[in-house]
Amino acid sequence: MKHLYATLLFIAIVCQAAHGQFAATSAAWNRPIEPFRVVGNLYYVGASDVSAFLLTTPEGHILIDSGLAETVPLIEANLKKLGFRLEDIRLLLISHGHFDHVGGMAELKSRTKARLLANPVEKALLMRGGKGDFAFQDKYPFAPVEPDGALGDDEEVRFGGAVLKAHFTPGHTKGSTTWTTTITDGGRAYNVVIAASLSAPGYQLIDNPDYPSIVADYEASIAKLRALPCDIFLSLHSWDFGLHAKVAARAKDGAVNPFVDPEGYLRFLEKSKANLQKQIEEQRKPISQK
Repeated sequence: MKHLYATLLFIAIVCQAAHGQFAATSAAWNRPIEPFRVVGNLYYVGASDVSAFLLTTPEGHILIDSGLAETVPLIEANLKKLGFRLEDIRLLLISHGHFDHVGGMAELKSRTKARLLANPVEKALLMRGGKGDFAFQDKYPFAPVEPDGALGDDEEVRFGGAVLKAHFTPGHTKGSTTWTTTITDGGRAYNVVIAASLSAPGYQLIDNPDYPSIVADYEASIAKLRALPCDIFLSLHSWDFGLHAKVAARAKDGAVNPFVDPEGYLRFLEKSKANLQKQIEEQRKPISQK
């Protein structure tokens, strides 16, 4: 009995520590930062390390990703700072169904009454509130939300004169989606890429029974992204597209837009490919060599 009690106590302590670490990480990613115009009618309205993008139109606005559940108040405050209202969001889009990118989507959909569109695979994940994820299982749940429609690969979403294209780029999740659009600013047309996450944090890449095609999907997604024309490079976490360094650079010289970064986009893809290959090689090593 004492042994059982000790075991249960140990499990409780480990779970509490893991929860504390998770909460600390979420808080670190969710620090407020000043919103800003990226280019034309595209704005960054997210938190310090989890992105949310607002595309404004005369008929209402489009929001891509919600961040964490705790990010919603930051998004609302950021919209107000820019002179926009949360209630004027008419369309909600997502990158993928993880808690740090769609954790607040249920609240946003309820408050704005906006239409929510998603990849069919991610649609199911959203309705399950993140449970049953191939990598994290039920570890990181969020408030379930039901999309109003499912998107096809390379389907264009048109609203208020804006046109966005959904590119299915699976790997990080089975329905991970990259968004592209073209925005004209100062007489120049910019190809904008909001790149999907390409990391594989703790993922089983070799002989994964829950996702047998994971490596092939990652490789195909990286190749697909490389073929996209890119002027403005954006992504879902600050470190992937150098958010803070670029904000600082723009503050020093407002005449230059550091988010025009096609070279950085290619570096992101090469780094992602190298990291993936490193993980594959590590997982292929015999246990004695790990």
